[in-house]
Amino acid sequence: MKFAEHLSAHITPEWRKQYINYEEMKALLYAAVEQAPSADISEPYVLDSFYSKFDEKFFHYCDKELTKINTFYSEKLAEATRRFATLNNELSEILSVSEDALSRKARYRSHILHKKPVSARKLQELKLAFSEFYLFLILLQNYQDLNFTGFRKILKKHDKLLNVDFGGKWRAEHVDTAIFHTRKDIDRLIAETEAVVTRDLEHGDRQRAMKRLRVPPLGEQLSPWITFKVGLFSGAFVILFIAVILSAMRYKKKDNWKVLCRIYRGPLLMIEFLFLMGINVYGWRSSGVNHVLIFELDPRNHLSEQHIIEMATILGLVWSMSILGFLYSDTLGIPPFVQPMLFYALLALFLFNPTKTLRHEARFWTLRVLGRVFCAPFFYVGFADFWLADQLNSLHTVFLDFQYFVCFYIQNSSWTDVTDTDTCIMRELSMRPFVVCLPAWFRFAQCLRRYRDTKETFPHLLNAVKYATSFFVVIFAYLHLTNKKYYALSTENPYFYLWLTVSVVSSCFTYTWDVKLDWGLFDSSAGENKFLREEIVYSSPYYYYFAMVEDFILRFGWAFSLSLTEMGYIHADLMVSIVAPLEVFRRFVWNFFRLENEHLNNCGKFRAVRDISVAPVDCSDQTQILRMMDASDGVINRRRKQNIEEKRKPIRLLVTDESLLDNN
Repeated sequence: MKFAEHLSAHITPEWRKQYINYEEMKALLYAAVEQAPSADISEPYVLDSFYSKFDEKFFHYCDKELTKINTFYSEKLAEATRRFATLNNELSEILSVSEDALSRKARYRSHILHKKPVSARKLQELKLAFSEFYLFLILLQNYQDLNFTGFRKILKKHDKLLNVDFGGKWRAEHVDTAIFHTRKDIDRLIAETEAVVTRDLEHGDRQRAMKRLRVPPLGEQLSPWITFKVGLFSGAFVILFIAVILSAMRYKKKDNWKVLCRIYRGPLLMIEFLFLMGINVYGWRSSGVNHVLIFELDPRNHLSEQHIIEMATILGLVWSMSILGFLYSDTLGIPPFVQPMLFYALLALFLFNPTKTLRHEARFWTLRVLGRVFCAPFFYVGFADFWLADQLNSLHTVFLDFQYFVCFYIQNSSWTDVTDTDTCIMRELSMRPFVVCLPAWFRFAQCLRRYRDTKETFPHLLNAVKYATSFFVVIFAYLHLTNKKYYALSTENPYFYLWLTVSVVSSCFTYTWDVKLDWGLFDSSAGENKFLREEIVYSSPYYYYFAMVEDFILRFGWAFSLSLTEMGYIHADLMVSIVAPLEVFRRFVWNFFRLENEHLNNCGKFRAVRDISVAPVDCSDQTQILRMMDASDGVINRRRKQNIEEKRKPIRLLVTDESLLDNN
């Protein structure tokens, strides 16, 4: 692997601008060789003059890069030293309290002074803090090695291309004596961290301590076996999906077909969501958007894009085989409506399987986040909580189809035939508005909780109003449907116009929020990135323009589907089956730019890992932090006030680095 590719694969995303600009320096060398006068027709002094001027320019650039790297490394080393001292102080306090608690006299004194013993949760948080700090040290050590290797290789290339030895001499004088290379404090901090965790937190068990501190090889490649399985399962799913379509075209029982569509549509949307989520992860990782930090995942153990796509394709295979079993139930001699029940049972078994198999940690992380979403507003809202609730808003059809599935198996008495295809639509019509409003309610409640925690009217209360518009859309749609029988035409129904009005208002509101607040576009200081923002992560601005147009079209897609269904060109169920996957696709595109905006806002100070501490946070300080991070132009504000902040006496704020921009 060429060094440029190696460097790109191993850099820490938040620090990407602080590494040696190897590609630019290599381009300078090749340009000099191409532009140099020909040795056959030029005098030696002309060549010497040309290369002398180039060397002056090149080594000036090298000196500029070296200064940048030395400065950044010194700042991060000072930060690491402060953090290690803070963690040691907190550990000493915890250990002293624990020792005092062993004596009866100390327990009596604690009771008199109202001191509480150290909780297991606090000790666990301290272990996590040391683990994250150790990862920070490893990343900084990797930063040292990559930059030194970059200088060594580019200066060697300089001497080889120009047939001189100035590069080697410059390296010996400047790089070999540079601060980032000569200072070995990182090695000392790594050794001391390992010793402290082994001695004080793991009771001398070094193997257990290193298991906690273990950092996977940076830039580690996935096993070819995973790639093979993804390709195999994807190909098999495509073949079976085509078989499902061809078999469904020959299926003659129309009543069964309606039920089949409503029961199997929801799981297919979930499979589509998982597959596109895998592509999201690939896009974030390849573009340097640190989704691991943003979602607060374990940097040492989390799913890659291939793992997620593999999971989606396996579920797709099971889904396809279940439908084929339904369609060919007469041939198999199995009642057709046994197949959907078995399929849903397998899904439940996979999700709630308590054993440490089948991606146990990822499944239970998802269940924990879902639990907090469903219990909103009773839990603090983190980035993962609001993000998953937003995904559920694009999967509201899944909620409706699951309600239909439960109702159908309660109402239908036969495993072979359908007694009434619409019994769970018309009889339960009053329940369906509540079901479809659940995702919007989750986000509405989360916004109220965010307002309660931060006391900030904007953006949280305004965001709650945005989700409240969804309630009015559902209410007027329900009233329009229930009163439809009293009017010959929909245009005579007053609730139709109310529904149309609130739908337009809601779509305009949500689209504006998407592009302006969630994505941070239409920034006044965008510069050459017209209509975008000053800093963009993805390679081409046309990605952003496409997303803006696509989001507008799909946000107003309901108008197109309404026209087709009202004029009788297409059945409502079929229209839902077309629009629902498009909404999942819209959310897939939304995810790219929402995470990018979160990445830029959270990483203005080049933090590569979470700063976790068990020290308390002053309420006024926390409110100020929340206000800064909730600002739509938070990065710009911090940049403008940087000089002012440097003059102030630093205040130690120890907080959990959680994402606080929870707009839809």
